[in-house]
Amino acid sequence: MNLLITGVTIADPNSKFNKQKCDVRVEQGKITDIDSKLSLLKGETAFDAAGLILSPGFFDLNCSIGDPGFETKEDVYTATAAAAAGGFTGLAVLPHTKPVVHSKGEVAYIINKAKGNLVDVMPVGAISQDLEGKELAELYDMQQAGAVAFSDGTKPITDDGFMSRALQYAKGLKGLLMVYPENKSIAGKSQINESKNSVLLGMKGLPALAEEMHISRDIFLATYHDAPIHISNISTAGAVALIKKAKKDGIKITCDVAAHQLVFTEELLSDFDSNYKVKPPLRGKADVKALLAGLKDGVIDAVSSQHRPHEIEFKDVEFEIASYGIIALQTVLPLLLKAGLDAGQIAEKLAINPRTVLGIVAPVIEKGAEANFTVYSPTEEWIYNAKNNLSKSANSPLLNKKLTGKVKLVYNNKQLQSYG
Repeated sequence: MNLLITGVTIADPNSKFNKQKCDVRVEQGKITDIDSKLSLLKGETAFDAAGLILSPGFFDLNCSIGDPGFETKEDVYTATAAAAAGGFTGLAVLPHTKPVVHSKGEVAYIINKAKGNLVDVMPVGAISQDLEGKELAELYDMQQAGAVAFSDGTKPITDDGFMSRALQYAKGLKGLLMVYPENKSIAGKSQINESKNSVLLGMKGLPALAEEMHISRDIFLATYHDAPIHISNISTAGAVALIKKAKKDGIKITCDVAAHQLVFTEELLSDFDSNYKVKPPLRGKADVKALLAGLKDGVIDAVSSQHRPHEIEFKDVEFEIASYGIIALQTVLPLLLKAGLDAGQIAEKLAINPRTVLGIVAPVIEKGAEANFTVYSPTEEWIYNAKNNLSKSANSPLLNKKLTGKVKLVYNNKQLQSYG
């Protein structure tokens, strides 16, 4: 479909049209013209984008889809449908499936199942066999098959020697390890953030120390091997300070934060709503303030969805036995707008930097470029409900809530999807 988008404001720090109000022409999957005023050509479809923002397509660094093995939670098709509705044209999907994505066979399965989709689905291979942290998985074979990075998903690597060897091996492949930071021996069977709030609610608290000690260890190992490392889903002020210093010292370290950690705080747990049960847990206001500051000054490279779909029987239970995680692909944009990020910051942290972390070329809004973009309204209000939730799961505290910020159109791989 040939498309003419009129009156849209471009948000792309890498484009010479950044912050300009333009018309954008798309023909056969390419941006063929950008100007202040373009005429509608025969056979073109016009899209009035007055008051809307056009950004490079969003990319998620940290997404669980359940496929293969846990398709009752989410499969490739429902995940990509939800992703597109949230403005994402690319997903890096984690390996904690059944079977675990720890060989080229599982990588190939995901790539083949997602072939031809508007949303690019890029497998992240496991670091260890069966996510057990004991034996290295087939990193080289998975990389050759199309894995874009390696991670043990939500399982921290507890063995220091194994982590050291994994970093060394991945460096030889020019591969990236994406690690979840938690010292298990300190975390124990924690439920929420350790604070006055956890004492008040009578639940085991997860101290910031558990996250920060693990990050400190990984910084030491990355320094020793002069190897790159990515810390997934940081949540504490101390984590921001550690990574800031490491970057200043020249360590090859990057990190991301989940969108909900920029808005939600531990006070929301007072009525024991298990849809707010996430890991790392919701922290205090001082942590949220530090995360936002770290995001804006460049310490935190990217924002992720941390999409974790679960069937109702895993969430509609007592808080202490409920599974961790929320569905998030369709709500990242409203949360970032609520957190105060502007259009340029959203483009940088949600579209450009996530790809840069993985060594993927980010789309640019310029003449002659392949069309890969998201058009959204930063002011439109909408109700997120069962009808427009495209995930198989419904574990979100934002369902039936009014949100501000709505995706109107996504374009990628010569495919267009629009939303009312």
